[in-house]
Amino acid sequence: MTRHTDLRGVYPAMTTPFLEDDRIDIERLRADAQRLEAAGVDGLVPVGTTGESATLTHDEHVHVVETVVDAVSVPVIAGAGSNSTREAIELAGRSADAGADALLLISPYYNKPEPAGMEAHFRAIADSIDLPQVVYNVPGRTGRNVAVETAVNLASHENVRGYKAASGDLGRVGEVLERTEDEAFDVLSGEDALTLPALSMGATGTISVVANVEPERTVAMVHAALDGNYDRARALHRELGPLMRALFWETNPIPVKEALELRGFSPARTRSPLSRLSAELRPELEAILTDLDGGDEGGGHDEGERTGEHTAETAEPGVER
Repeated sequence: MTRHTDLRGVYPAMTTPFLEDDRIDIERLRADAQRLEAAGVDGLVPVGTTGESATLTHDEHVHVVETVVDAVSVPVIAGAGSNSTREAIELAGRSADAGADALLLISPYYNKPEPAGMEAHFRAIADSIDLPQVVYNVPGRTGRNVAVETAVNLASHENVRGYKAASGDLGRVGEVLERTEDEAFDVLSGEDALTLPALSMGATGTISVVANVEPERTVAMVHAALDGNYDRARALHRELGPLMRALFWETNPIPVKEALELRGFSPARTRSPLSRLSAELRPELEAILTDLDGGDEGGGHDEGERTGEHTAETAEPGVER
């Protein structure tokens, strides 16, 4: 029996840790999932954009999902999808068999389907896989928005339960919310800096990058907003603001992996063609983390707990989520 999720609250978009030989570090992955669960998150999202799904084989993808499902009791929303409908159905099915409670489906990338083709793609997956599914709109990665009309039409499908909004357009978020209010359909923020405004409009939570590094603060912010305590939510948003921005100085997940290394949780290794955070940015990121820790450098972790190399490479600036 799967663990029900109502798509409310904080769902960290997990990173995928790698060993020096480029294999997935399964023990660190398990430990990270358990750390986030202990911090009070409402669920976990492995193998999404932040999890570098684009450079994982399908077997690795499934192994990550199985590991996270086995490690925690909170709901697991597995990243899935492809620009090939047939491949997306296969990967979604394998993720379901691995124990995922729901699926996060990126829209087709590179081939840029028209709205009719986009809707048919998502319907084919929803017809084939009997799990709650979240449509993921991230045009900075895919090259094309999921049209509002497409999201509204899909909301009537019993398996399409939500929409991850990562276009940077709050007007689009508001229209989707307005036009699906009578459906069993939730909108989740996919951009940390816009989570609080999205919640104020009716979104029910966030699939978050910053929650990897500051899960307790992110949970407190989101749940304060959901409970109507916007004074508290605004204060926490302001505390997190510098880190939210820093995590997109370069292409995600380069900065968040660097932050996790600075906190002593996991190394900053990414898979090629991604690189390390630029050397000149690392001290600035460390200063932000130190400020969040109230001056306790490294988030209360001893220097001996830190892992990974401390050299940086230059990366292309990026704002994609």
